[in-house]
Amino acid sequence: MTTEVESAQDRAAAGQSALRARHIRRLCGWVPFTRIGAVAWPPVGRPLSPARITASWNYWWQAHLADTLIDGAVHREDSRCAHDAIALLRGIRIRNAGRWTNSYYDDMAWLGLAIERADRHLSPRTGPAHLRALRRLRDVMYDAWTPELGGGIPWRTTDHFFNAPANGPAAILLARTGRPGRAVEMTDWIHENLTLESGLIADGVWRRANGALELDSTAFTYCQGVALGAEIEAYRHTGDQRHLARIDSLLCAITDLMTVDGVIRGAGGGDGGLFGGILARNLALVATDLPDHAPDAAGLRARAAHLVTASADAAWANRAMVDGLPVFGHDWRTPAVVPTAAGTAARKIGGAVASSLVPERDLSVQISTAMLLEAAVGVTIRSREHIG
Repeated sequence: MTTEVESAQDRAAAGQSALRARHIRRLCGWVPFTRIGAVAWPPVGRPLSPARITASWNYWWQAHLADTLIDGAVHREDSRCAHDAIALLRGIRIRNAGRWTNSYYDDMAWLGLAIERADRHLSPRTGPAHLRALRRLRDVMYDAWTPELGGGIPWRTTDHFFNAPANGPAAILLARTGRPGRAVEMTDWIHENLTLESGLIADGVWRRANGALELDSTAFTYCQGVALGAEIEAYRHTGDQRHLARIDSLLCAITDLMTVDGVIRGAGGGDGGLFGGILARNLALVATDLPDHAPDAAGLRARAAHLVTASADAAWANRAMVDGLPVFGHDWRTPAVVPTAAGTAARKIGGAVASSLVPERDLSVQISTAMLLEAAVGVTIRSREHIG
């Protein structure tokens, strides 16, 4: 391997080792053949204490943890990552009362993507239960489509907020599981309803009780990531130049408004801790999976890859070290803070998870950087998500 590849691989491996040492454990500390991600390090409470047992587990964080473990198995043939990914999927199902679904469409889409990648990349480690789960989650995404209400698919089953974080990953999942027509519809819906004058993608649109549609114009980094990922899948399936034009435009907006000197902006801890990593994963998808026949494919790939590698370099340079393993910062542009058990840990407030007092304590922040470092490996070795 070249020095560049070795460096990227070593960094990503260190990120995976830190996750394994500090966050990944057996469900409830003892359930065999399972894993789950502890949402805080240092952990909440003592082992088997009420605080530890009742701590939030955050379904969608676990889905991204599984996806990141799969990256390690793909990029380095890391059998420990592969084993932990399968055990984690088992742990998620048990922790979720034996079900794969919940009330949030974005959560379910993320888990569906992790299961689909596990089946494709780790097979024959997956089994019939995972295939049934994948079909179930795919069908839930497909059936949630409600254009008569102004969507899109909603954020969750209990309201009429139609947003990019649900429609983006759902479109990617449907494109990868035999429903490309609906995936393209979702991608078009995002572009037509959520594109701001800046070129960025807004969070979503509310359908109010009187039928009026109200735009939430907040632009999060992960909204841009899922829109990019959906457009790549749509372009792969259709070859339609409108998707390529949107990728180009969105890359420009992200570079201008979502990065500083090429480094993706941070979004704090809690749920926000995952946002940068999601954008990095989908930027890497542009860099690796944009078809060769696309006009200016090399230029688009290079622009996307630069944002990934510049962010990875910054995250690594600003890491802290504890017991020989990295602790990554919630903002890759500034030095990481080593967390302690003092103060509040991440906690659910409404439909979201708020940050720990020190964001670096949150599993989401550490997953996000591990995801970024694996994305940097992907663009360095040109590891395609899809063959052909």
